[in-house]
Amino acid sequence: MRVRMPADVERDDTILANLTARQLVIIGVPALGIWAGTSTLRDVVPLPVLAAIAVPLLGGCVAAALVKRDGLSLDRFAVAAMRFLRSPKRRSCRTRAASETVPSWISATTPPLPAPLDLPLRAIADDGTLDLGEEGTAILLSCSTVNFGLRTEQEQDALVAGFAGFVNSLADSGGVQILIRAESLHLDPIVAGLEHAAPTLPHPALEQAAREHAAFVADLAESRDLLYRQVLLVLREPDRAGRHGAATVKRRAEDAARALAGAGSRAVVLDGPAVAAVLSSAAHPTTRVPAQQGLASPEAVITSPPAGEEENSAGQAPHTTGG
Repeated sequence: MRVRMPADVERDDTILANLTARQLVIIGVPALGIWAGTSTLRDVVPLPVLAAIAVPLLGGCVAAALVKRDGLSLDRFAVAAMRFLRSPKRRSCRTRAASETVPSWISATTPPLPAPLDLPLRAIADDGTLDLGEEGTAILLSCSTVNFGLRTEQEQDALVAGFAGFVNSLADSGGVQILIRAESLHLDPIVAGLEHAAPTLPHPALEQAAREHAAFVADLAESRDLLYRQVLLVLREPDRAGRHGAATVKRRAEDAARALAGAGSRAVVLDGPAVAAVLSSAAHPTTRVPAQQGLASPEAVITSPPAGEEENSAGQAPHTTGG
């Protein structure tokens, strides 16, 4: 038996005239108000004036209920715009105590302080598990893509069967999210590596070819907006698991990696620095500066290395101690 499923499985059920309850409220309530107003004022106000007022209002309500963009209706876009306008534009992960306020003698007009940024993420462990507080625990896996179109029909059937096994294993899971994102491709390390290795090549012709290739890659990075696709698998465990949530989500990550191997995809659990780099790049996806790993947290105290290690630690990141 074949069942036709809509592309949007979370679409609301229709009630009347192929409209959902939300759409009926958005259209019906203003329509009743306009009808009541025109019925009351038709003997006082000319009909063309009433039509000039009622038609744009009703058209706006119909557009707000029916027109969609990126899966969202215009009324939801309007609500999101109002929330954005009323929300603070500058936020900080660190809350400022009352004793840390700027003294009045520094500036007569001090700018407003950043509002606190309340994130669901509490901490990132070294093994990559994310403490979401009341939301539970999560872990991230980086998955490789599969060139499905170049496979034979038998290989495609095997890959589909392997992926179906992975999907069936999610029946009793606490939650899973497949995130496909495009990120800027940074070629600066490749250019620097070519320029560094060019003088060590055994022949001048090879050195010249390496430098020309480095110049080509640098010009490509400057003239094109290069992107690469990243596939992330996010596994979550609800808070009811308690202290066993981290162990449970790590076991689920291992099971998911084995199941995806049958579908031809290589899944790797991201460690703490890699997770921090992914979150940093997701917060600022258009930057051309690659996300750095191993940065100190905002609460960490930056200290200098011991006296005997100052010369040996040149070019390395400073030591940090928790604050």
